Amino acid sequence: MTKLFGTDGVRGTANTYPMTAEMALRIGAAVGRYFKGDAKGVHRVVIGKDTRLSGYMFESALTAGLTSTGMNVLLLGPVPTPAVGLLTRSMRADLGVMISASHNPAIDNGIKFFGPDGFKLSDVAEAEIEALVAEGVVPIEPDQIGRAKRIDDGRFRYIERLQSSFPRQTRLDGLKIVIDCANGAAHRVAPDALWELGATVIPVGNSPNGMNINEGCGSTHPQMAAETVVAHGADLGICLDGDADRVILVDENGRVGDGDQFMALMASRWAVEERLKGNALVATVMSNLGLERYLQGQGIGLERTAVGDRHVVKRMRSGGFNLGGEQSGHIVMTDHATTGDGLMAGLQFMAEMIRSGKPASELLSSFEAVPQLLKNVRYGADQTPLGDPKVIAAIAQSEADLVGNGRLLIRKSGTEPLVRVMAESEDEGILKQAVDSIVAAVEGAVSH
Repeated sequence: MTKLFGTDGVRGTANTYPMTAEMALRIGAAVGRYFKGDAKGVHRVVIGKDTRLSGYMFESALTAGLTSTGMNVLLLGPVPTPAVGLLTRSMRADLGVMISASHNPAIDNGIKFFGPDGFKLSDVAEAEIEALVAEGVVPIEPDQIGRAKRIDDGRFRYIERLQSSFPRQTRLDGLKIVIDCANGAAHRVAPDALWELGATVIPVGNSPNGMNINEGCGSTHPQMAAETVVAHGADLGICLDGDADRVILVDENGRVGDGDQFMALMASRWAVEERLKGNALVATVMSNLGLERYLQGQGIGLERTAVGDRHVVKRMRSGGFNLGGEQSGHIVMTDHATTGDGLMAGLQFMAEMIRSGKPASELLSSFEAVPQLLKNVRYGADQTPLGDPKVIAAIAQSEADLVGNGRLLIRKSGTEPLVRVMAESEDEGILKQAVDSIVAAVEGAVSH
């Protein structure tokens, strides 16, 4: 059996291995057996999902697998991924499941798992569950089969938790906010939470139809929100992705700020307030060199990890850090949440706008980014382009060209069959040449 778990759970195109109803049922049975074991008594799992059409299919299949092992299933319906992490812990569940492919197109879907502490599963746990899927799980006795029911107040519990993370006595009155929900899991939660705190809310991307999630909207396509901010004279745009665990912010001029700028702001602020544990920020190898230099100037450390918020959280937990994230907008604040939370990050940014009296444009300009270029090349399932001699030679040449003048990062995506080629350099000519030569070599290897 091909490896199931990738960078963030199990993911793929719906109705194609591994994202089939049959496999979801087997995964449900395996993870149910893993968390319940042979123990008697009541064991429960909470399941959330985003707005993809295939979510209905996977919700039913996972429920069948889980109840066959004696797990009681609580169905939350469409809620953000961080809500599942929160509710797994607050509802004393043994397990949390989120059905989502995050920022991917609507035809994709995925399954993410949370342990009873609300954090995503370790590599060891995923490997053991994968082994159970391969072996198959014997169903429980008929009188021990679990039950399933819908929980109607999950999103309200999450909204309360969001609002409790906002500074006391602080309101959003007078702020006009554009919130882009990516036609995804936060299409009801996000506008409601902001409105209840007093903001004038202009929602976009809040009409999901099962197939329009992330389509021309959300954190991967912030242009619509940027245009709406300018058209309405809004103070800020908040762009979430399909499952609302990441955020991209747009200032009052329609300029887009990424996760690096947000992390620079919060790290420096928390350091001043002596709230930044370990006096360091945890970010990935994708974060801009400008962020690293800025933090050094502030006397703040930068811990880099592999790409993926799970790697960020793992390093945060092992090192006792409380702020981390990714350039792409995953922001993890473990004082408030167990995983990336786009809406919570947006609220913390607005709290800083109110505290400082500064506009979003100033707060999203902590440092000048080193020019960065990222290009993706798609490859076939049976191809290994990074092993091609011409690709190896192109990478070696680009590395030599960038020595002392930038950096190069080549990696396979953990969620899609893509080779990602990224470089940074103040010399934009060298930058473009470095990336384009590698991309051309990879494309050549793929076309053979």
